[in-house]
Amino acid sequence: MESGFGVQRWAGGGSPAVGASQRRRKVPPRAADYKLQVIIIGSRGVGKTSLMERFTDDTFCEACKSTVGVDFKIKTVELRGKKIRLQIWDTAGQERFNSITSAYYRGAKGIVLVYDITKQETFDDLPKWMKMIDKYASEDAELLLVGNKLDCESDRVVSRQQAERFASRISGMRFCEASAKDNFNVDEIFLKLVNDILNKMPLEVPSKELSNSILSLQPEPDIPPELQPPRTRCC
Repeated sequence: MESGFGVQRWAGGGSPAVGASQRRRKVPPRAADYKLQVIIIGSRGVGKTSLMERFTDDTFCEACKSTVGVDFKIKTVELRGKKIRLQIWDTAGQERFNSITSAYYRGAKGIVLVYDITKQETFDDLPKWMKMIDKYASEDAELLLVGNKLDCESDRVVSRQQAERFASRISGMRFCEASAKDNFNVDEIFLKLVNDILNKMPLEVPSKELSNSILSLQPEPDIPPELQPPRTRCC
């Protein structure tokens, strides 16, 4: 019995059906315009891994294990008409791993320095981390200070003003508070850092054309101020 279709299955020495051949043709993915390395540093338990996993996988683990040495994730983003492949390195906060993690400073285009707003000692450790940056990182690396765990506002011990004063003393350092748990300001942290890195590279698209809707500088609307303290958007 003849098939009602004009195209028959390919049974051997002949040519495959045209339709099947066309279905197998796939457009290769567009190559990344830039490949950037970013590292996250800070004391143990400040939420470095949580920030990375929230940004790359949109997940949050309440009881993450401490990073041993280094870990990394890959995330591709599009910004200002460019495709950027980010290699994000999550470094251990314990001093015994400093000799391992120091090697990852050298190739980093961006450095995220994290402290916990509920633990004063993690803020007091910031000068120690700045010494690591000064010793190992490139002078051109973009710096972003992040106060994590904004979801624990009621337990805050480090004020926003303290962190702003610290950041203001470091040339070119931005400051932002965030919550990996609530997914607040996490995307903004990394996108703003990437944007600052791109500002140092030749681009076809002027920076002024970057949409402000991506990097909002305003607090989230529809959150009554009497229900929670005001949160400031990144940078």
